[in-house]
Amino acid sequence: MERSTRRSGSRYRARLAARHPATVLGVLLIAVFGYLIVAPVVSLLMSAFQVAFGDEARTGASAGEPTAYYIRRVFASPVSSIIFYEPLRNTVLIALASIAIALVIGVPAAWLLARSDLPARRWFATALVVPYMLPSWTFSLAWLTIFKNRSVAGQRGWLEGLGVAPPDWLAYGPIPITIIFGLHFVPFVILLVTNAIRNVPAELEDSARMLGARAGARGWRITLPLLRPAILSATILMFAKAIGEFGVAYVLGLPVDFPVLATTLYQAISTQQSGVAGVIAVVLVALGAISLWIDVRFLREAGRFATVSGKSGAARIGRLGRARVPALAAVSCLFAVSVIAPLGTLVLSTVMRVPGRFSLDNFTLDFWIGTDLPTVGFRSGVLLSAETWSAAWNTVWMVGVAAICSGALGMIVGYVVVRAPVRRIGTVLRAITFTPYLVPGMAFAVAYLALFAVPRGPIPALYGTATILVLIMIADEMPFASRAGVSAMMQLGSDGEEAAQLLGARWRQRMRRVVMPLQRSALASATLLPFISGVQGLSLVIVLATPGTQLLTTLSMRLIDFGYTHAANAIVVIICAIALIGTWAAQKLLRTNLSDGLGA
Repeated sequence: MERSTRRSGSRYRARLAARHPATVLGVLLIAVFGYLIVAPVVSLLMSAFQVAFGDEARTGASAGEPTAYYIRRVFASPVSSIIFYEPLRNTVLIALASIAIALVIGVPAAWLLARSDLPARRWFATALVVPYMLPSWTFSLAWLTIFKNRSVAGQRGWLEGLGVAPPDWLAYGPIPITIIFGLHFVPFVILLVTNAIRNVPAELEDSARMLGARAGARGWRITLPLLRPAILSATILMFAKAIGEFGVAYVLGLPVDFPVLATTLYQAISTQQSGVAGVIAVVLVALGAISLWIDVRFLREAGRFATVSGKSGAARIGRLGRARVPALAAVSCLFAVSVIAPLGTLVLSTVMRVPGRFSLDNFTLDFWIGTDLPTVGFRSGVLLSAETWSAAWNTVWMVGVAAICSGALGMIVGYVVVRAPVRRIGTVLRAITFTPYLVPGMAFAVAYLALFAVPRGPIPALYGTATILVLIMIADEMPFASRAGVSAMMQLGSDGEEAAQLLGARWRQRMRRVVMPLQRSALASATLLPFISGVQGLSLVIVLATPGTQLLTTLSMRLIDFGYTHAANAIVVIICAIALIGTWAAQKLLRTNLSDGLGA
């Protein structure tokens, strides 16, 4: 009798759980994101092991049949060193060297901003994270404007215009790519390490000082060990980001035949080697997954670096003394090199007829508002060109739709994860929505191309349409949007929703009148920040955009390919302005400040 009662109770609870709105939504979202996220990745994996159309003669098998041809070609063929091993070596070396530069500059800068009496400390805390808001390849275009030479590019840069011929190794290749990556990652280190430095307990340093330890010893023996989790996390995340970066290596590497995995992947797609592209993309996914696994492993061990007391003394501001002026000079130099120099170079390059000549008669606004320019296919200034406004409109509406959808979906994912009575649904949904974080943008684009390039069942071929760009932007932003939604919903109690339910409000009314109004700030965050990221994104869309779905980022790359440097730089200036204005608006609306750090 008692067993029968328990069974009937279990069945009753199961029926209630199945009818719960969060359960129904969870199942629906798992199906949707399974198609938008998991299916492309699976299709990518399959493309590495299936014969592609057009490769039947090479493989000796029909299209769609299993094959190890692409694996052998990438890993064990006479061209393996060209298409894989050399790009892999270059990618890893560039990533490690740029991370070293970022850490050497970023960690001391973070300490100066968080724990010293540096003049204008608050202002520099915001100013030095500006490069974080800009596309990484902005710096490569500025570098090219200054250092390019006619021996490789056929055009002269500013230095050559001034009579100084930069060597090829300085103008192109691994050295400038490493420097640019390093400078671009410095704000990332500052953002991640700042909070960790502020949380170093003052009493530990006081104890060491009382025992006679000097400032250098205190920093080496106390501060750095406590910062190890934040530094390791920043290192791993920078590595995951570096292996998927495309724009910088494309602009500065291809002219001297310096390949990395991202550019090799792009070339494989451009030459219709889909199987080879699939194998390289799988390698990028594996590197991203390994990086995340290491990061999670280190975070689990981060408890060993926690302070004993939960009420540690507030971190004290250290006095720089005689080092105050050199520290101010160093931070000012960093700001000049990472912000003023690249942005100023790009702006100036768009108003100079001849690069490197600074006489007044050389300045012009023709590249902005001129007509009948001597550039075939782009005869008007960027502000008068229909192509610019078309790309700008595509950028705003596509990225805007994707950001709004990802923000709303992120809130709903958070609702399901927190409210669903079946915990496994929330667990599966969190794992699926986090998957794009494992996949570099270029590899994710290849995955979408592999899935949506041809009709599949009731879904038509989406390549060449705006739909595929909007869908991949939504999917790519779900790791952030879903985490924002989960965090927001965990802070929201269920009392208000339950009270509305007792008053007879349906689920839609409860969401519209109770849940969403209370989560406006979180919804705005989950919408605005993906918009800023989408405006400056290149790796994700360079493969999928077509002339009819051109965005500002892809338009700038096309102009670079044509050699129209002035117009390309002007487009990048517009992108930077949109990103900076969007970031400023987001911070004002959300009452947050990036300079406070991202936490570790």
